[in-house]
Amino acid sequence: MDRTILHFDLDTFFVSVERKLDSRLDNKPVLVGGTGDRGVVAACSYETRRYGVHSGMPMKMARNLCPEATVIRGNASTYSEHSKVVTEIIREAVPVFEKASIDEFYADLSGMDKFFNCFGMANELRDRIIRETSLPISFGLSTNKLVSKVATGEAKPNNRLKVDAGNEKTFLAPMRIQKIPMVGDKTNQLLDNLGIRYVKTIQEMPMEMMAKVLGKNGIALWNRANGRDDSPIVPFHERKSISNERTFGKDTGDVKRIREMIRAMGENLAFQLRNGQKLTSCVSVKIRYSDFNTFSRQLKIPYTSADHILIPHIERLFDQLYNRRMMVRLVGVNFSDLVTGNYQIDMFDDTEEKLNLYTAMDYIRNRYGTDDRGNSILSWGTTLDIPNISSMGNPFNGDPPVIPAHRNA
Repeated sequence: MDRTILHFDLDTFFVSVERKLDSRLDNKPVLVGGTGDRGVVAACSYETRRYGVHSGMPMKMARNLCPEATVIRGNASTYSEHSKVVTEIIREAVPVFEKASIDEFYADLSGMDKFFNCFGMANELRDRIIRETSLPISFGLSTNKLVSKVATGEAKPNNRLKVDAGNEKTFLAPMRIQKIPMVGDKTNQLLDNLGIRYVKTIQEMPMEMMAKVLGKNGIALWNRANGRDDSPIVPFHERKSISNERTFGKDTGDVKRIREMIRAMGENLAFQLRNGQKLTSCVSVKIRYSDFNTFSRQLKIPYTSADHILIPHIERLFDQLYNRRMMVRLVGVNFSDLVTGNYQIDMFDDTEEKLNLYTAMDYIRNRYGTDDRGNSILSWGTTLDIPNISSMGNPFNGDPPVIPAHRNA
């Protein structure tokens, strides 16, 4: 039986939400992302793209290319709430679905053609999403995730496209190589240097030749170019790590401030671990200097979620890394090797007062949320004049991170 895979993508999602909240932005060039010189474009309206603007480019460059654009910093929690509404509509309508990103969804409709017309069902679902959310959305329908995703990109904006079984290869053939997911700038440049610019060229090549050029990735690319993809729908995304990083508005050599920053990050991440009943056994710290050289160091530790254990490790890793005496552009903290569990009491070092203090502080943070800068109450981040060091969301709810699907669309 042929599979039937539906792919939904909310068009310019962040921009569409902002326009829903403020109709004065309709049909005007809009940029959403970091508003500082080091900010990045998270989403841009179609009106900005004729100027060469695209998601992922520096905001400063985007403003120079399209000076009349309205720049909005955006709010991750607002976008998440609108995404949840769409998610619930899809959840009610399809048997199995995958939320691949905040604005991208897959659904497996295999076998349902015996009872429904799948394309008609997808149209009805799209109409319902638009009617109930006022957000534009496009979809592609085919026999696998790859072709459906490409079909959605071809259907945009705010439209739909079906690729019938057996026509996958013909559908992909005239497209340029970069239309295939997994082909980034480096791979595209390498293939372009070899004279390979269109999918049809790869289809006509032996698979062994692609393997010689790109190794295992070459085999995967050859299969994708021929419309072959057996990747399954993944209903739940298990987080294997959580992290936080911050780019400074200006490069800094203020070691005291940097240490306060990573302490605040570690404290917030530990709070998220306890909320999600998770433990970590691997701590890492990252530093990017003003010359863009980036270094990281990690440490394996016994499983824990306690601030008083994790933060000293973070500070020691930073002290080991920061030895170049150069200005710092970015710092980050990561906890990985996560498992489900609760903090185990150390019979020698822990006290009842310390454990009760954790319980009380976590209760207050959960109840009263964040301060006016987006940092959780009773956290180290509230003492810093930097917004959104912390996140009150649950990173272990199975949803992907709040990042748009088509960063370079």
